[in-house]
Amino acid sequence: MDYALLTSFVTNVLFVTILGWYLITNLQWYDYKLSRVILKHHKPHWHVIYFFIPFVAYHTTGEFFAIFFYFAIVPAILLWHKKLDKKLVLTWRVKRFLILLISLVLFQDILCTLKSACEVYGVFMPLALAYIGSYVIEKFLFMAYQKEAKNKLKSIKNMQIVAITGSYGKTSIKNFVAQILSKKYKVYATPRSINTIGGIMGDINNSLPLDTEIYVCEAGAREPGDIYDIAMFVEPQTVVVAKVGEAHIEYFKSLKNIIATKLELMQSPRLDRAFIHTSVTDEPHDKVTFFGDAVSNIDATLDGTSFDLVSQEEDLKLHTKVLGGFQTMNIAVAVEIARNFDMSDEEIKKAVEELEPVEHRLQLIKAGGKIILDDGYNGNIDGMLEGVRLCSLHEGRKVIVTPGLVESSDELNLRLVEAINDVFDIVIITGDLNAKLFNMNITVQNKIMLKNKESLTDVLANQTKAGDIILFANDAPNFI
Repeated sequence: MDYALLTSFVTNVLFVTILGWYLITNLQWYDYKLSRVILKHHKPHWHVIYFFIPFVAYHTTGEFFAIFFYFAIVPAILLWHKKLDKKLVLTWRVKRFLILLISLVLFQDILCTLKSACEVYGVFMPLALAYIGSYVIEKFLFMAYQKEAKNKLKSIKNMQIVAITGSYGKTSIKNFVAQILSKKYKVYATPRSINTIGGIMGDINNSLPLDTEIYVCEAGAREPGDIYDIAMFVEPQTVVVAKVGEAHIEYFKSLKNIIATKLELMQSPRLDRAFIHTSVTDEPHDKVTFFGDAVSNIDATLDGTSFDLVSQEEDLKLHTKVLGGFQTMNIAVAVEIARNFDMSDEEIKKAVEELEPVEHRLQLIKAGGKIILDDGYNGNIDGMLEGVRLCSLHEGRKVIVTPGLVESSDELNLRLVEAINDVFDIVIITGDLNAKLFNMNITVQNKIMLKNKESLTDVLANQTKAGDIILFANDAPNFI
């Protein structure tokens, strides 16, 4: 092999690997669905810059491609990767894809180098075969993991399963239910925001303790049928359908489709009791308890939240250090579930007092004389408006850092803008998803527009001081 062929060989391997890295990064963001990467991507121009143009250049620049590759494509991809705030996680699925891709391109390039015809084979074939091969492998492993997880669920005798879905509040409800019930039972809940059937299966296989008495599972969806698959798999006896709204409306097209998808949880073969928010349906059912209207006298401040819970059983006066008036509804349904599991009101009241705030959901942190209200994982209008209201109670300067609402409507974002204009002294908008809308409608004098969050730390250091309250509202990754 002469030097020119060796250079071409190495360049080809690196080029296909880089394109594969870009592809699998985007697939990981969009739940490994190629259709979503192509049709639902929030920044489709990235595909043009980092995939289409390099792909065309490979087939049109001939002997000059190596120069274009090393001096244009490689620096551009490295800079893109450096600026990502949600980088590729090297899971076993990703590793399998990359190993398969590199193996295919090495095999192909050795073959085509021997024939001196690399330009005929191009880069499309190994990428396509790696994607198809990876898809087939994952389908086979999915079935094996599913069988393993199903057998594990069946092996834990008498375990009760609580499954929770909804547009808003499902992660908070999951955490509150788990924390309260853990005062009396051995409880395990899906960690973080694991809520797809694949994530749930993996968590069951790897982490669900065999002595679990109550398993609390969060169920999420991006399309009709997702919740049904989870319901048929875990077969919960208790289900919760939390508040439903226009979150992810771009995937479901209508609120009616969202509601229908969330109610798929009711099809669990072992359904015994369901708790459904009044925003979902008011259709009576002998196994349904409605929630959402039983809370009164809410006093929600930066020091905590107090409220009255009115129910068919004894009314309760409750206090928690969890922030946010909207969380009273989520705590209320957790209380009713605890009662359903025979916890006494005294046990429940004490458990509610000891509830820990859900991480990145109106989590209050004090640092450097500043109050930080971390609401980074909240992406619904009710929660964001409550964060704004809580900041209005602070006597010092008020700062908000937000990209606005994502996967939502301009109407809801304008509601958020109106609230921001009434409260904040400094507004920092991150990302370009809602940048134009916010720039046109925010009237706060000190308004800072950031294309990405790369310079956010420096901006906050220069713009804020001790005594300020800073609200991080919806920390959306910069690929959105």
